[in-house]
Amino acid sequence: MVRHMLASAALMLGALAACTPGDGTTARAQVPAVAESSTPARHPVSGLEVIDLVVESGDRRIAFKVELAASPEAQAKGLMFRTELGDNEGMIFPSPAPEVRSFWMKNTPLSLDIIFIGPDGRIANVAANTVPYSLDSVRSSGLASAVLELRAGRAAELGIGPGDKVSW
Repeated sequence: MVRHMLASAALMLGALAACTPGDGTTARAQVPAVAESSTPARHPVSGLEVIDLVVESGDRRIAFKVELAASPEAQAKGLMFRTELGDNEGMIFPSPAPEVRSFWMKNTPLSLDIIFIGPDGRIANVAANTVPYSLDSVRSSGLASAVLELRAGRAAELGIGPGDKVSW
């Protein structure tokens, strides 16, 4: 039924375009512009929205595509059970208000760099190369407005550390 309606609409549009009055030259069909999709990109495993994130380190801008763990449920699950994380991928955990943040590695087989971002948008501290499945708490050194997780060792590879600016 829907296919039939679409075909009929296309035929009518074609007929209307062919009947458009002109100045004696060959008439061209007016094709309406197709609006870009406003649907956000979603991660194929988590289903979370994927957003752009940039770390400014010195005069360098390091770009990442990160999953946005915005809900309490997404933040509780984080990267649990995940076995892969690309070089320029990660997950961001924004806080509704700056607070001391604490993370653990329960059910997380990947070693991660856990990067705590202060209220000023600058990295406060980095817990590098966390231990998979550990129940030990990894804490921010002060108030954090967000936490960024990258694959283990990535922060050191890229020279990312305290004082660098993070925006998303």
